[in-house]
Formats: sequence, C-alpha cells, structure tokens
Amino acid sequence: MSLFRRLPRLYAIVASLFFFVGVILSAEEIQIVYTSDPHFGITRQHFQGADNVDALIVNARLVQRINSISSVVIPPDGGIHAGKAVGPVDYFIETGDIANREEGQGLSAIQSATISWKQFKETYLDGLTIKGKRGEPTEVFLLPGNHDVSNALGSYKAMTPPKDPTAFLEIYNAMLKPSTPKTAATIDPNRDRVNYSRDIAGVHFDFVQMWPDPAVRTWLESDLAKVGAATPVLLFTHANPELESKYFINPNGTHDMNGKDKFENVVSEVFQSGTKIDDPSVKEQRELAQFFGKHPNIVGYFHGHVHLNQFYTWVGPDRNIALPVISVDSPMKGIISAGDETKLSFQLITLDADAGLMTIREVLWNTDPRDPSTPLAFGGSETLALHK
Repeated sequence: MSLFRRLPRLYAIVASLFFFVGVILSAEEIQIVYTSDPHFGITRQHFQGADNVDALIVNARLVQRINSISSVVIPPDGGIHAGKAVGPVDYFIETGDIANREEGQGLSAIQSATISWKQFKETYLDGLTIKGKRGEPTEVFLLPGNHDVSNALGSYKAMTPPKDPTAFLEIYNAMLKPSTPKTAATIDPNRDRVNYSRDIAGVHFDFVQMWPDPAVRTWLESDLAKVGAATPVLLFTHANPELESKYFINPNGTHDMNGKDKFENVVSEVFQSGTKIDDPSVKEQRELAQFFGKHPNIVGYFHGHVHLNQFYTWVGPDRNIALPVISVDSPMKGIISAGDETKLSFQLITLDADAGLMTIREVLWNTDPRDPSTPLAFGGSETLALHK
C-alpha cells in the first residue's frame, strides 16, 4: 500500500494520540454544568420579546445555550481553567422541581407530572449534546424537588390528578438503578428516597433528596463511614440549609396535610420548632449544623429551590459552623432573573482535585434577549478550597 493511501489512517492515529495526551494532561480537572428548577408546566411572564412563555420553550433555549458552552473562553478571573476554552463537560446536575406542582382543576390546572417529565426528557436528556473528555455523552445526575415529591405524595392543595409520581419515579429508577425498577404502583415517596453517591476524581459527591433531614442524615452517616476523613465531600440537594418550616411534617393532630395547617410533609421530619408554618425552623437547623460539625470534610453544599445565583457561608442558627453554600438560578422562577431576563444563569463548576480547588462560575445565557445567538457571558465566580 502506498504512503498516500496510508495517510488518512496515519492522520487518524496521530489525532487519536494527541487527543489521548490531552485527556491525560487534563485528567485532574473535571467540569460540571449545574442548574435547577426548570418547573415544566408553568409560564414565564416575559422571555425574548414574548409574554407568557411556556417552560418548554424557555428550557429548550437554555439547553441550546448549554450545548454551546464548550467553545466559550473563560475570562482571566483567577480561577481554575481561567483564560481557556471551556472544553469538555463531564457531568450535568439538575437538583429538582423538574415538574411544577400540578395545582388546580379544570382549564386552569397545571399540566400533570407525566407530561412535564416527558417534556424534560425530550428537552434535557435527549437534547443535551455536550460531551466528556473522551467524547462520551455527558453523564447526568438528577434529584427531585419539593414539587416533584408533592406530585407523588399528594397535597392539601387541589391537584389534577390528585397524585402523579411520574417525575419522582423516573428520577428514582434512573439514579438508583434498582434491579427491579419501581412502577407507579410500587413506588412509595415516604419510603423510597433518592439518595446516592459517586466518587469522581478524588472527590466524593453525595446527592440527597430534598434536604438533609434525619432520614437523609442516617443514610449520609452510613455513606460517609466508607469515605476517608481527608476526602473532600460535596453535597447536592434541592433546598437551602435554612429550610422553610412548611416543608416539614405537620406537628399537629394526625400529622396530615390540610388547608388549615398548610404543612407540605415533603421531608421526613415532624416539625419540632413550633406548630405553625411561620415558626422558624431553629431546632431543625441546629441539628443539621451539628451534623456538619461532625463531618468537616463536607466542604460544599449546592442547592436550588430559592431560585438565585448566590455564594455564601452558612453559619447555622448558633453561628458555630462555616459551610460554603452555593445556590443556582431557575430559568422560570429566578428571584432576580424573573424580573431581569438578562440575569438568567446556570453554573459551570471546574474542579481540580490535585490542586485542591474548585471554581464555580455564573454563566449568563440570555444577555441580549433580542439576539438569542449572543455568546454566553460569565458573571460572578468563587474559588473554594477542597480541604479545610
């Protein structure tokens, strides 16, 4: 065979070698796209020149923008990978409220969780085209939020249908991969919890349902017993550490959900700090802070739910801990971005276990609503140590 006929094969081999070397050189870094609260089933008041825009349209545009991130150059902000093109994205994390609560009846009813899950699957699971280091599809991690749990569990609010576990069920089966998949008839949101962990590049990732209530903390204790004390742990969940009291189990009467007390019963702990939903959850937060005090290798707490891109330190009700907390924006319900769509954002997490650092960057994906093709921009960023 002549050299000229061999050239395409030689080029392919050389290209593969360069790609392999690139993987080796960057193997200590992993990159994650993080977002939350897509709330399929509702509308956004204003978006890209239109009013009352369905969540399906908004989330589809968000996914289009996420798919463009690999070629975007990170600014020289002093964080990991600064000044370079983003490149491969190894993981995608979504921390819940995939389906909005299916509230209402008749023509005003919000669509069912079954429809919302179908839209989420088509938009995100089938629509993401970002790739990891070796060209493989980016791995996806999911958690349910309080709306997903409410749809499965039921609510004191009128819902159509009264229960629909589809989103919760699909997340459970996809993430826990039980040998016998759960069905709508066998899933029990009071018993079956979406808690799982992964070891990635020297860091332990814990994904836990809703909020670290006592049942979750029991699972975490067992999980963390297998992890070295020097191994950094990142916790992903739906809700913020300062959880609103209404999400606990009703402390009154038969602990049911009712329109008088208005507790939602979406975490497994009976509320201890009072009898009303406007009583602050001091005791519950104190016990959570004590748990984090026992596990100082938990170095980051990531959540959605409050619909705000924010980096802060949670000190607990007694100001006796210092836990880095990162919350992320919602495409549908952002505290800031709902009124200013140019602030719509997701997060890019770049983690270097060898350097012991992690940079979280706000990625603004709708800076010019008149021109959806405007390149992604970077907002605030925070670099955290993985070891205390």
